[in-house]
Amino acid sequence: MSDEQAVLDTNQAFYTAFAARDMAAMERIWAHEARVCCIHPGWAPLIGRAPVIESWAAILSDAGAPEISCGDSNAILLGQSALVVCREYMPQGQLLASNLFVVENGGWHLVHHHAGPGPQLAVASATRPDGGTLH
Repeated sequence: MSDEQAVLDTNQAFYTAFAARDMAAMERIWAHEARVCCIHPGWAPLIGRAPVIESWAAILSDAGAPEISCGDSNAILLGQSALVVCREYMPQGQLLASNLFVVENGGWHLVHHHAGPGPQLAVASATRPDGGTLH
């Protein structure tokens, strides 16, 4: 299996754990040795494994937590790390997410998750609707 496919599979495992409310799987996906960070929509950044895992325990145990699936995933390999940019689909709409993974103990593990609102349609180019360019 290629590194790209392996990191995409790990990204999908993250969303499968979220959808299944599987806290044990969620804990396995997050890195144990590397420092981690998570930015849930509307939350302040959480730095460190303990607060990140505690946040997921609260979310996954909440009966009102959203149903979620992932799509349009794209992996960018960066040596022993990789970035996955994807869409999160929920009944209430879509979010954009970036998930950063590192190789730890021979497998890909999540070190950063950030999800927030974005355009509801895929971006076709780096041009704004008013004709200007981004960045």
